[in-house]
Amino acid sequence: MEGAYNIHSHFLTLFLILVAFTSTSAARPAVGETNTEFIRTSCKSTTYPNLCFSSLSSRSTAIGVSPQLLAHESLTVSLETTQSTSAMMLKLAHGQGMTPREVGAMRDCVEELSDAVDGLRKSLGEMKELKGKEFGLKMNDIETWVSGALTDEDTCTEGFGGKVMNGKVKKVVRGKILEVAHMTSNALALINSLCALHG
Repeated sequence: MEGAYNIHSHFLTLFLILVAFTSTSAARPAVGETNTEFIRTSCKSTTYPNLCFSSLSSRSTAIGVSPQLLAHESLTVSLETTQSTSAMMLKLAHGQGMTPREVGAMRDCVEELSDAVDGLRKSLGEMKELKGKEFGLKMNDIETWVSGALTDEDTCTEGFGGKVMNGKVKKVVRGKILEVAHMTSNALALINSLCALHG
């Protein structure tokens, strides 16, 4: 009799779990929509919310609704953009028709971007280790490195002020560097938001 009771209670438990699972998954909106809305809402705290959303919405599956994963992906996008911009500028610096002054500004900028890449890489490495008692300490390091990367990118942008470069190249380069700086600024805002959540 006891065996029959155990089987019956086992089936009942299984049935209740199944009912609970199907009803909660039916009640929730589509996963993609929830993730996308989370990104859109979180991006409102950044300086460039439209850029924030457009650069991160394609990564909504990886981000889910996690502020930590959002900050991580934002850093990743910033790092990838900084690396590709640096590579583009290195190529341009070796191109024909550049004045020595333009080449100098390009090389200085590539150096600044290289420092920014280092800072963003370190931040990403530390982001993976965020847990426990060290959380606050690690967040301070991340904020310092990302702020440093942003300063490097701003310095790079300043190098193309005035009449250092001709119109077309200057426009392309300045546009790319500004995009990099804006993405890093957004990443820093999302990191600050993450820090505030644990404050």
